Amino acid sequence: MPIYKIVSALLDYPDQELLDHLPEIRTEIEGSQRIDVEEKETLLKFLDHLTSTPLTEQQTEYVKTFDMTPEHSLHLTHHLFGDDNDRARGPALIDLGELYKDYGIKVAAKELPDFLPVILEFAAMLEDSEATTFLSDAHKVLAVLTDNLNKADSPYAALLSIVKNRASLTRLAA
Repeated sequence: MPIYKIVSALLDYPDQELLDHLPEIRTEIEGSQRIDVEEKETLLKFLDHLTSTPLTEQQTEYVKTFDMTPEHSLHLTHHLFGDDNDRARGPALIDLGELYKDYGIKVAAKELPDFLPVILEFAAMLEDSEATTFLSDAHKVLAVLTDNLNKADSPYAALLSIVKNRASLTRLAA
């Protein structure tokens, strides 16, 4: 289970199924050679948070963080265009949806293609260098979102930091 798939699962709305899979996610993280030590510590600390927090409290925190606070939206085009600018946001969503189709991916009807867990699921299917290049296009948005979550003292900020840092690897190499 690549790191992007793990972070995608952890950034999605928490439910009992996620909690049931935490032991295998922990095992995957601990045994992975492709996740560095700092990332492992961050992920395991987040798993500890999930394990020690009742599900209803997690769900309340998630809705408050991501659904009630526009600055924390996991819909990345929101940070670029806002919700009111459908003329710019619409084509970006269509382009992203077409990219997924080119790879044979079908996005669930309930989610927009710019939802970060969907983007990370897609990145998890790519080769590491291709995923990093793909995510580097969203580096600025990831940086803003990470900063916003850090300011709110959200435990989710650590997960975004992992993605942001990996997305910046390509930018540094260029």
